[in-house]
Amino acid sequence: MTAALQISGLTPLTTIDYPDHLACVVYTQGCPLRCAYCQNSHLIPFREEPGQLSWSRVVSFMEQRKEMLEAVVFSGGEPTLQSGLREAMLSAIELGYKVGLHTAGVSASSLSKLLGLTDWIGLDVKAPDDLYQTVTGRANQHIQNQRCLDLLLDSGTNFECRTTVDWRLMQPEDLLRLAEQLMTRGVRRYALQINHGGQCLDPNLCEPAVISTSEKVQLKAVLNTMFPRFEWRE
Repeated sequence: MTAALQISGLTPLTTIDYPDHLACVVYTQGCPLRCAYCQNSHLIPFREEPGQLSWSRVVSFMEQRKEMLEAVVFSGGEPTLQSGLREAMLSAIELGYKVGLHTAGVSASSLSKLLGLTDWIGLDVKAPDDLYQTVTGRANQHIQNQRCLDLLLDSGTNFECRTTVDWRLMQPEDLLRLAEQLMTRGVRRYALQINHGGQCLDPNLCEPAVISTSEKVQLKAVLNTMFPRFEWRE
């Protein structure tokens, strides 16, 4: 099976991208968002030329690693906008792999076509509604994100919500507002990922921003009480 998938890279082995499983990660090209802290800006442009890897090469790799790996995770970029993603997932399933997906929830209609094929999904929830455009550089994306969360809650698919935070874009009280919203809607697994600078899309965020130790301890304690499973990822 040949999938029309723009692939920009492959991580051959990871223990952190699919909970409790050994997995590989396929990175797709293209993302409509412009998150200021993005450290994969090379994956943002949508390109017409072939990707760095063909899907057939990825399939060959997965065939060779079937005894070691348990899952393949499609990440990006924004993989749900790839026309060949469903076909690629089906071929991974045929090889005996579980299928994971990382998505920013930019298109509920695209996500709806993939549910039933995915065993686990990581949904990026960027910010409270009023700060979504500040973080992502795009208007009205919070609406699509909420619709994607609705789909996941109704589907029975195993998933987590996670938020990447730069403390110059969002304050602890903003994060608590978002967490309250997610808890109220029924999210049971939540992860907080801290931006520590580096090669950010916005050069003003390349130096790390920190909160005080007391704020960090208090925030962790509150978030731990809100979700059955919470992770603080430095």
